[in-house]
Amino acid sequence: MAKTLAPQIPPASPAAGLPLWVIVLAAASVAGIGMGIRQVMGLYMKPVTSELGLGREAFGLAVALANIVWGIAAPFTGAVSDKYGTGRVVVMGALATSLGIYLLYAATTDTALLWSGVFLGLGVAGAGVNATVGAVARAASPETRTSAIAAIGMGSGIGILIALPYTHVLIEWLGWKSSLLVLSATAFAILPLAYVLSGKPAVNRTDAPQSLAAALREAVRHPSFWLLNAGFFVCGFHVVFYGVHLPAYVADQGMSNEVAVTALMLVGLGNLIGTWLAGQWGKSRSKRLGLSFIYASRAVVFVCFLFLPITPLTILVLSGVLGLLWLSTVPLTSGMVATFFGPRWMTMLYGIVFFSHQMGSFLGVWLGGYFFDRLKSYDAMWWISVALGIFAALVHLPIRERPVERPIGGVAPGLGGGAA
Repeated sequence: MAKTLAPQIPPASPAAGLPLWVIVLAAASVAGIGMGIRQVMGLYMKPVTSELGLGREAFGLAVALANIVWGIAAPFTGAVSDKYGTGRVVVMGALATSLGIYLLYAATTDTALLWSGVFLGLGVAGAGVNATVGAVARAASPETRTSAIAAIGMGSGIGILIALPYTHVLIEWLGWKSSLLVLSATAFAILPLAYVLSGKPAVNRTDAPQSLAAALREAVRHPSFWLLNAGFFVCGFHVVFYGVHLPAYVADQGMSNEVAVTALMLVGLGNLIGTWLAGQWGKSRSKRLGLSFIYASRAVVFVCFLFLPITPLTILVLSGVLGLLWLSTVPLTSGMVATFFGPRWMTMLYGIVFFSHQMGSFLGVWLGGYFFDRLKSYDAMWWISVALGIFAALVHLPIRERPVERPIGGVAPGLGGGAA
């Protein structure tokens, strides 16, 4: 008698059946390493520009290019993550980060700096917060989604806390060039974490099918989506300008490099607290009002840089406060993307919002160098940051914080999860 063959069942992805905390821990660790390495670039501005005989605008342009490449790549890495799994984009991110840091080590011209920026941008596009939010969002229930995404932001904050003193010690012990080789090797620590996030995402059978093109059409027709983009542009302008130019600003005030390192560590520490608070807020309260408060508070911090005496204590206190407002925007912004459209194409759609963030990052870091080289002061940038903070606080107020209306037969976008 012929045997009846059992139907072939495709193997489950590594994330299938894993507890949510394991997936969150892996995603947060990837973001911590990727974002931590990205955050230390400001420590290299003065030594690199002095060694190569370049102005701050050249280094700022390279970092700006990294941010714009990151933004351009984010929707594409997001689409790959949503369709095929997050693991492969994390691997790409680790390799590109390592190569980008090596190119910075080997750079002898401003053109070489720009190529370093290109690969660093690709690296963080695959191994940053934006690359991992979809995997966590799909694994979490709607009730826990915002706080789970907040944990990724907290992971990036821990990464910043570790990366800054780690890099500072490497520079002090090995010199800035050799320290870059160690950082390049450090990026490979991301690779084992990719396995947990790998595998094709499962599609919830209760969800109405939606193609990538349909998801894009739905998003571009949604006014609140564009208001969210406008606000996140300001977030990028603020954080990258401050993170990259603060060490040089502190040195200009006659303070030691330890003040800048400590200040950026306080940003990372404040970020842990602020991101957790934002995740808790977003579980039951208005995300748009939370974002308006964050941006208005940032405007107040930047006003303080214009009118308070600049001392080490001032720098440290203002950095700690700004840290509370740092990546606290991420769980609220990405949470609203999930509220509008659901988790199916969330990484890709958040990638579009993140592109707007990176447009702001590009302008923030480049204009910081541009204005300093011409005015020998950052005052113009503080004023611009104040104005943009007020703008972002206002632009979130008209957002309609509810799911998009879909034809009868679909389900509310916030429902359903599925394995990452």
